[in-house]
Amino acid sequence: MDSLPSLSLGLADIRAAAARIAGQVLRTPCIAPAAVARASGADVVLKLDNLQVTGAFKERGAANRIALLTPTERAAGVIAMSAGNHAQAVARHATLAGIASTIVMPRFTPATKVLRTEGFGASVVLHGDTLAEAASHAHLLAAQQGLVFVHPYDDPGVIAGQGTLALELIEDGGALDALIIPVGGGGLLAGCVIAAEGVAPGLPVFGVEVEGYPAMAQRLAGLPVKVGGATIAEGIAVRDVGELPFAILRARGIEVLVVPERAVEQAIALLAEGAKIVSEGAGAAGLAAVLAFPERFAGKRIGTPVCGGNIDPRILANVLLRNLLRDGRILRLHLDIPDRPGVLADIATRVAAAGGNVIEVSHQRLFAAPSVQTAELELMVEVRDSAQGDRIVAALEAGDYVIRRG
Repeated sequence: MDSLPSLSLGLADIRAAAARIAGQVLRTPCIAPAAVARASGADVVLKLDNLQVTGAFKERGAANRIALLTPTERAAGVIAMSAGNHAQAVARHATLAGIASTIVMPRFTPATKVLRTEGFGASVVLHGDTLAEAASHAHLLAAQQGLVFVHPYDDPGVIAGQGTLALELIEDGGALDALIIPVGGGGLLAGCVIAAEGVAPGLPVFGVEVEGYPAMAQRLAGLPVKVGGATIAEGIAVRDVGELPFAILRARGIEVLVVPERAVEQAIALLAEGAKIVSEGAGAAGLAAVLAFPERFAGKRIGTPVCGGNIDPRILANVLLRNLLRDGRILRLHLDIPDRPGVLADIATRVAAAGGNVIEVSHQRLFAAPSVQTAELELMVEVRDSAQGDRIVAALEAGDYVIRRG
């Protein structure tokens, strides 16, 4: 690989990466949806890297790193460890370059991800129960077979490639007041910081992490790293951040914001409903920061990438339904009702008269009811807004039904 001194990465390296990957990686559009502006109070410019062939920004770094391989390294082949977007990016761009690629994934990686990675031309090795075990095996194979290990974020060539996203966002997004960049291992943020300081000196650049995995924020604050738990933003759920990205960010005093899980869900739902954009959790983290910190970003023009769109359809459906519940557009009601003919019909009539649409009914006689002469009813009702929900509850209470919400 052409030498790129780690801490001397600069705008020239980002521009060189942009030239290398041109024609291989899409120059994705920037849009500023009105619905997002109304909901967030900010003019948010979205860089749609979810439209890349593999569905994520990772192609930028992978394409640049592979383009930097020497003839000897190209002949040897590359290896990477990933259960997600990096795997597919390395597989695709190695195949495009005529280079053999091996991807190590944990044994319990979903079959769809394995098949997609193989579909891009990689040889997939399933090993270990965790990412750490898979990574250890990948390094072992690299040493044994003389393969070039392509790190997802702790590599100057990868960082330079990721920085091309900010070049395009700043060039195509108009005058911006700030950039907000999701942080996992830190490669994307580090590259974007270098690009921004080169072409737009003084433009504030923030990182954003989810509250369960604030590893970079903790490292930058000099705190012990304590992360864990389930998150919808699994693409940035990283324990061990990259040492090179960390050094780049620390040297520049970059602030990394931490957002709650709920804000990420709200951002995914807003993108889907308001902008008709499918985003994974990590891809929506930048917008989540705008929603979580209105006092900092309201009224400003903010650039942020939708850096990935690879979300499980079932998870997306659950996020949208949970958002409807939070917004009061789905009403969940529990009623203890007399166990006699006509009661269900009366309840349905009252709900319909108030304009509600019953979408799910659960009727339990044997286990939940307090008396043998009663039954427990759970209703899921679709409504326009919380005010209509209140009218439905009032209509049921007028029939002497005792109701519990939630």
